[in-house]
Amino acid sequence: MKRMLSGIVAATALLATGAFAADLPVKTYTKAPVYVEPVFNWTGFYVGGNIGYSWGRADTTESLSDVRTGVVLDTGTSRNNANGVIGGGQFGYNWQMSNWVAGIEADIQGSAERGSSSLLCSGCGDGPSDITSALTQKLNWFGTVRGRAGVLVTPTVLLYGTGGLAYGEVDTGGSITGPTVQGPATVVLPNLNSTQVGWTAGAGIEGRIGGNWTAKLEYLYMDLGTVSAGPIPTNIIGTARNPLAASYSTHFTDNILRVGVNYIFNAPVIAKY
Repeated sequence: MKRMLSGIVAATALLATGAFAADLPVKTYTKAPVYVEPVFNWTGFYVGGNIGYSWGRADTTESLSDVRTGVVLDTGTSRNNANGVIGGGQFGYNWQMSNWVAGIEADIQGSAERGSSSLLCSGCGDGPSDITSALTQKLNWFGTVRGRAGVLVTPTVLLYGTGGLAYGEVDTGGSITGPTVQGPATVVLPNLNSTQVGWTAGAGIEGRIGGNWTAKLEYLYMDLGTVSAGPIPTNIIGTARNPLAASYSTHFTDNILRVGVNYIFNAPVIAKY
């Protein structure tokens, strides 16, 4: 009888322990979310600024002619290296299609490009006198409207080519030194201010530097066409004791290297996890 009661007590205790354990909450374990780097989205409007340096070149053909007869007495060529610092701003829009980015961009630049050249006409003046002419070219400002297209070498680095319309203000002035009725003198030529239209092409690299900001390095070749003036009558005396007229034609080109930053008005796309 005593053994039977001991067995009943033991069985009851075992059943009670199992029931209590069944009522306890079951612990579950979940994996921590895996962080996914935000994917940069190039699509959207952007605006920015830039600064750089420009190596301009003005190739000039100049001639001196007899005012009365129109006969050309001398023609020469010269090269003017019009170099200087440039700076300005740009804005545009990008479309991203998989690993490709296309867009359009416009910019406006202030320019400190200046340069001068001279031409000597030996024996063109009355008697043994020489005539020296000097020209100065300045690029006061310029701008471009260009298409851009490129490939993403990584999600945040873009290699691109660009090209389109260029325009700018070329300022040309000069003087001629030689014999006059009153003796040797320098005659100042009228200043010519011309807004030129041409073309530009180049390439660059742009990459994200943080948030919606990108930085770029860009090269452009720019051709603003030809500026011409003359014949401009002067009181410089030629070999036939007739006044001379000056004419010139300048072809202006430019090599531009600049760095810049852009802010894209489009937040990065966050991948879900």
